[in-house]
Amino acid sequence: MTTQMTSTPPAAGNGKTARRRPDGSYVAQVGRPGFAWALPATFFFAVFAIAPLIMVAVLSFMSWNGLGSPQWVGTDNWSRVLDDPVMIKSIWLTLLVTVLGVAIQTPLSILLGVWAAGQQRNRAVLSVIYFIPLLLSSTAVSVLWRALLDPNFGIPAQATWLFGDGNLFGKQASAIGVLAFVATWQFTPFHTLIYQGAARAIPSVLYQAAEIDGAGRYRKFFHITLPQLRNSIVTSMILMIVGGLTTFETVLILTQGGPGTDTTISAYYMYQKAFKSFDFGAAAAIALALVVAATIISLIVVRVSGYDKMRGTMEGLS
Repeated sequence: MTTQMTSTPPAAGNGKTARRRPDGSYVAQVGRPGFAWALPATFFFAVFAIAPLIMVAVLSFMSWNGLGSPQWVGTDNWSRVLDDPVMIKSIWLTLLVTVLGVAIQTPLSILLGVWAAGQQRNRAVLSVIYFIPLLLSSTAVSVLWRALLDPNFGIPAQATWLFGDGNLFGKQASAIGVLAFVATWQFTPFHTLIYQGAARAIPSVLYQAAEIDGAGRYRKFFHITLPQLRNSIVTSMILMIVGGLTTFETVLILTQGGPGTDTTISAYYMYQKAFKSFDFGAAAAIALALVVAATIISLIVVRVSGYDKMRGTMEGLS
């Protein structure tokens, strides 16, 4: 909100109000934009987010094979989904992939982001090269790594001394490892960019004061940089969690949920239910469950971290 000090009350209108100060002067206050400014974004969000979500919620209580008219079946879809052992297994696999993504990408992104925010030699060139995966779609990245890790013609086939039989997609542990590696390779640059911008916004006076007190590089990192990055860390983690819960293209192209159902995460199982079994009701139930789970976990992270109570990132200057 913009304010301006005047000696006389400002003219009424134009969305301005006046507040009298103790010294007799007036502060002109310009009001915030009205709700009309938010109407285009509100309409877009309602049409392309809220309405489809409501339709999915309704469909989760119906039976529909893609043809004809949906039939109301109540909670039958939910009962079948919750009693399905493949679905239960897919939930644990989804959580595993999500946890691996957060555990690997968070420290790596922080270190790279802080480094990229510095003034090292050739930093700009190396940063540009490193950010290339961020420009590619998940489908392109998955196709690329599927070819590179092909058990017959890819890198594992040429380095059997390191990869054994070369079939990284033939065992659950190695297949999940591939999914985690590809996700890290693609999305770490995005989170690095978040931390790079946040690290550059840290006031240099904090580091100067620490140097006067004799703090070294590591103490400055753990006592200044990390605390000032906590807002960005929470934001990045929420994005990672939502991304992990909704991972689909990577599994579809790299493992197809195999071997067997060992990498069938919930989002991929939803696809199988809808477009292979033509059970759109059950697929809608899985989709709605993913939305609810992502929302709840995000709210828990925000509440536990205290992110909702943070007023700014200049804690060291107050």
